[in-house]
Amino acid sequence: MKRILLYSVSAMLLAACAPNQPAIRVENPSDFNREGEMIEVALSSLDADFSKALYTLKDAKGREVPYQLLYENGIAATLVFPVCIPAGATAAYQLEKGVPTEVKPRTHARYVPERKDDFAWENDLAAYRMYGPALAAENPGNGVDLWLKRTDELIVDKFYHDELHDGLSYHVDHGLGLDCYSVGHTLGAGGISPYTSRLWVGSHYTAQQVAFTGPLRSEFTLTYDSVQVDGRTYRQSLTVTVDAGSLLNKALVTYEGEDTPFNLAAGIFLHNEEGAEFISKEYPAIAYAEQAVSDAGLPAGRNYAAVCMPGGKDTAHVDKHLILTTAYKPGDTLTYYFGGGWSKWKFASDDDWFKAVERFARTKQEPLRVTVK
Repeated sequence: MKRILLYSVSAMLLAACAPNQPAIRVENPSDFNREGEMIEVALSSLDADFSKALYTLKDAKGREVPYQLLYENGIAATLVFPVCIPAGATAAYQLEKGVPTEVKPRTHARYVPERKDDFAWENDLAAYRMYGPALAAENPGNGVDLWLKRTDELIVDKFYHDELHDGLSYHVDHGLGLDCYSVGHTLGAGGISPYTSRLWVGSHYTAQQVAFTGPLRSEFTLTYDSVQVDGRTYRQSLTVTVDAGSLLNKALVTYEGEDTPFNLAAGIFLHNEEGAEFISKEYPAIAYAEQAVSDAGLPAGRNYAAVCMPGGKDTAHVDKHLILTTAYKPGDTLTYYFGGGWSKWKFASDDDWFKAVERFARTKQEPLRVTVK
């Protein structure tokens, strides 16, 4: 299991960096700015031993940059940090020995046994949950529930505590956000399922494991046994990575079972089908915007959902879902992205959301170029 160590940096000049420390260079190939995007650098490429010393990370102007360490078998293996790079430009970063400042947490993921085996996670843009075995009698799907938030503070633990201990419902906005998204037996805000002659929406997860949870990145895996596809049974593994500042979550999906190929569909449930849709075939992505309504029956702005699937081939409307599909062979791993947002936090209009989704999809086709020199 991976572990993490949380650090940011103090503001110092690059001239004070330890001698012979390699520079991390990140090039932006896009014609738009890349803001807050997370990159990874293998520590084996850097002259830094985190088991013997503490380090700070600086940009070329000596400004502090937060970072997180990912561990493999108890050893620091990967450096993760956000970059902000103008269109077509290159930025440089460098480690130096020094005592870092603790990073403010902006992601979190955890199993919630006190609420019927929910699994919940969040970043500074939105929060989510998926349903576990204790909810089996209610026939849940393997879809994604979206919690709207209007703060960059972590709210999941507070929402559960206030609901379960103080009777303060998270289905009503008390100033930080709310859950007004209905999932039921659907794909919700970006779930995935096999798609043949029908959409094979699954059930609750059967096992969960947190790989790590940290201020800039958290990761977990949900397992789904007995996924049915045309009379065949498969075991699905869904590994989700949530980054601070990221519009959408990253998901790695694998099905194990009979090797008969089928299509996979990542989709968005359209509820009353009165919302606005966005489809980009050039940068395969779909998005949806609809009216959000609290449990008190009060209008709560617009809630948003989106799916980005590099290599996605076709879109369709099936069983009140907008889906993006691709061919799949069991045993392979598919990468796609999903998530949501709110008109009361960061995205004031449907158009703002749709533009953000298309730009996110473009970043997956135009990855930042990282070199160590």
